[in-house]
Amino acid sequence: MSQTKSTAPAFATKSSTKRPSKSLWQRIKDTADPDRALMGVTSACIEAVGVKRALDYDQERWSPGKPLKLLYAGYVGTRNTGADVRVEEMIRQVRHVIGDEHLEQTIMTVDPKLSAGYFRTVHQIRSPAVFPRFLAEECPKRHGVIACEGSMFKSKFASALTTFMAGALGFANAEDKLSVGYGAEAGSMTPPLQDFVRKHCAKSLVLCRNRPSRGVLGDLGVRTTFGTDTAWTFEPAPAERGRQLLLDAGWDGKAPILALCPINPFWWPVKPDLAKLAALKLGGEYKLEHYKSFYFHANSEKIDKKLDTYIQAFADATNAFMEEANIFPILVGMEQLDRRSCELLQPRLDFKAPLFISDEHNMYDMVSVLRNCSMMVSSRFHAIVTAMPGLVASGGVTMDERIRNLMNDRGHQDLFLEVDEADLGEKMLTMFRRLLRDREQIAADIGRMIPNQLALMGQMGIDFMDEVCRVYPEFPRRELPRTWEAHLPPLPPALHKLMEQYG
Repeated sequence: MSQTKSTAPAFATKSSTKRPSKSLWQRIKDTADPDRALMGVTSACIEAVGVKRALDYDQERWSPGKPLKLLYAGYVGTRNTGADVRVEEMIRQVRHVIGDEHLEQTIMTVDPKLSAGYFRTVHQIRSPAVFPRFLAEECPKRHGVIACEGSMFKSKFASALTTFMAGALGFANAEDKLSVGYGAEAGSMTPPLQDFVRKHCAKSLVLCRNRPSRGVLGDLGVRTTFGTDTAWTFEPAPAERGRQLLLDAGWDGKAPILALCPINPFWWPVKPDLAKLAALKLGGEYKLEHYKSFYFHANSEKIDKKLDTYIQAFADATNAFMEEANIFPILVGMEQLDRRSCELLQPRLDFKAPLFISDEHNMYDMVSVLRNCSMMVSSRFHAIVTAMPGLVASGGVTMDERIRNLMNDRGHQDLFLEVDEADLGEKMLTMFRRLLRDREQIAADIGRMIPNQLALMGQMGIDFMDEVCRVYPEFPRRELPRTWEAHLPPLPPALHKLMEQYG
């Protein structure tokens, strides 16, 4: 039986409107812009797949009796704890609402060695740095694509990352297949990236984790609904595991633990640069800012100065706070890239705080350590999110809208700072004092928020299943009550206790 076509509206077109041809200079500029060139190649590949779909050529189609083949496109395999945790829970929820007997799942990973042991029941395939051809080959082999990364639609980190995920969704749309962005955030995008998303994601459904993201995507004509992050339901290693790691690192078992999660907020976005790649290969230049393949972080004396000021603010605030309170600070790198920032901060502290970096600890141990803490100040969004079910009193020093949106949702508008604001160290010290003084009240505020996030996540399961059945009306829907509780994956005991107390 042939696949039922999507009923989502086609792209709006006006035959009387013709885009003016580009000037020669603009075409030269486009060619010299690697991000724009990557979008152009990806767009051409999507259009080629669409032509094959129109010609009914060699397409994998779902029909009753077949498992639903899903492809997850995200940022796993880099030892980014937050990315791995949210995808782990996303997969658990999809397995729950659809059922393993009806699923065949594949996930793209940057490095299978770094994601080994994660994502049970899901086949892992390596995604290359240059991805248009890879997506053109892999997406048509499946019946749907789920884009996974939280920072799904923004240029802050890398336009190439959004091109990758929006492109994967676009390949699914070109074949009228399932195309879903799961727990996404949208922010500022370059005009070419906006055009790319507008063109290729209009038929996708994006489950957004806040209202501002819905506004950004709505302006681009993308279908959205409310959602949340999926990390809330994650079950880490037992609390005793994290406690033992902390004891081994010098904790006395009594002092309140302050987790500090610094990053380098100033060397983004990552951009492709063939000239720097040549200089790296031939002369060993640009080693520090080299990300991978031909992608490089931004780097300059100005960026170095900003980073030094930011790191020193962490150090000054922590040293002053340690003179006032008996606390045990630890330095946490939620992604292996954060090791350098932690190692820059460590020697500036009066007390040699131990390092907990994701290149040495898996996601289960990392989150167990975080939930043993009493307080946290983080520039990593998922350090805060994964610690919240442990009722860790937390504040943020943010480089973009994610932590800002989270703190506003919590009602803690005084618990976030900007990475480059004046007198950052003094303001961080004030935040430390508030976290210590009011940690029980802050913990209670967090506890009251979590049931709402679980309700949103359960609704995401309903909305996702509705979308599956919209695209594939004959798909066998699992008999679950149409309630958010029934569409959550099995919850760990700690969350059950929170629900009993605050739900």
